[in-house]
Amino acid sequence: MVAPGGARRPLLLLLLGLVHGASTVFVVKNGNGTACIMANFSAAFWTSYETGHGFQNATFDLPSSAEVLNSSSCGGENASNPSLAIAFRSGFLLTLNFTRNATRYRVQLMHFVYNLSDTHLFPNASSNGSKTVEFITDIRADIDKKYRCVSATQVHMSNVTITLRDATIQAYLSNNNFSEGETRCKQDMPSPTTVPPVPPRPAPTAGPINPSVSKYNVSGDNGTCLLASMGLQLNITYIQTDNTSVVRVLNINPNTTNFTGSCGPRLVTLELQNEAIFLLFEFGMNASSSRFFLQGIQLNMTLPDVREHTFRAANSSLRALQATVGNSYKCNTEERLYVTPAFSLNIFSVWVQAFKVEGDRFGSVEECLLDGNNMLIPIAVGGALAGLVLIVLIAYLIGRKRSHAGYQTI
Repeated sequence: MVAPGGARRPLLLLLLGLVHGASTVFVVKNGNGTACIMANFSAAFWTSYETGHGFQNATFDLPSSAEVLNSSSCGGENASNPSLAIAFRSGFLLTLNFTRNATRYRVQLMHFVYNLSDTHLFPNASSNGSKTVEFITDIRADIDKKYRCVSATQVHMSNVTITLRDATIQAYLSNNNFSEGETRCKQDMPSPTTVPPVPPRPAPTAGPINPSVSKYNVSGDNGTCLLASMGLQLNITYIQTDNTSVVRVLNINPNTTNFTGSCGPRLVTLELQNEAIFLLFEFGMNASSSRFFLQGIQLNMTLPDVREHTFRAANSSLRALQATVGNSYKCNTEERLYVTPAFSLNIFSVWVQAFKVEGDRFGSVEECLLDGNNMLIPIAVGGALAGLVLIVLIAYLIGRKRSHAGYQTI
């Protein structure tokens, strides 16, 4: 931030990239030439964007040519909190906003702007211009100590994932350089106990209990665009660091999971996130048939025993949970959605409605085929019993008539 007259305008410098990898040291200095923010990290970006043929993925790295912008600030009495703004390519901006209390500071908000007009990174994108996402991070350290994290740290922001590696970050500097003391991230911490290797054992036959059913809603400028009630269970298969395959079944706990989303004319999203899981649902609409459906699922999950500590799976060509726009889809029977060969999602007691939601209430129900099939069983049994009773009754009447036919009135 620039103070009136420019007296407190920070002097911003970008130092040379370090020898190891693409890490670069970014420095923000105040008008006196004193550094207030230093950051040294490499970053990789992953995002999903819409094309005329569905959603595509794009990946790119923070280049060594990235620059610190004048919009960065050391903060102060008449300014906002300290911030580091890094620009790269054309129209790309990564901003770290810092806050502090008496004992700790943190990157409270990470803000990322990317440019869909970049045809090299986003070929055949359906829309142009800039997109903006932001997220509250868990990057924090003690005052007068640097934040240090050698392991990969992921920040999930809507349909964007940023992976920081070999990161050293410090704000509110007191010695014009990184402090000797450091606060390590939890990913770098050793396991509480070292367990000796054990021979493989068969998987237990009994699965986990059914997940808790929770309600979700997403609203936009025109009101509510998504209502959902469901229980969620993840089935993932991955290779561990020792090259052995493992299958895990995990329930989404609504008590420890935050949710948000977005409303659009052709796309409605629901995002669930906790410390280890980012789960994205994308609902699309067929304008010609006036039906909504679940078209995409994306999962990013941090696991301690998987390579890079991250499990990723995505599918943007689903056709599930369909109903007429204005109505709701409901299924009491457990449904399994196969997202990728390594990931499927079990949905329990789902009731969902997307796009057109009136009065924040579910519309007329369209039941799933599975519930209809389940109803056939009691209907068939009931019909068979009724038929059996009818046959017995007819046989009784016929027998009774025949027994009276042998007698004549005198």
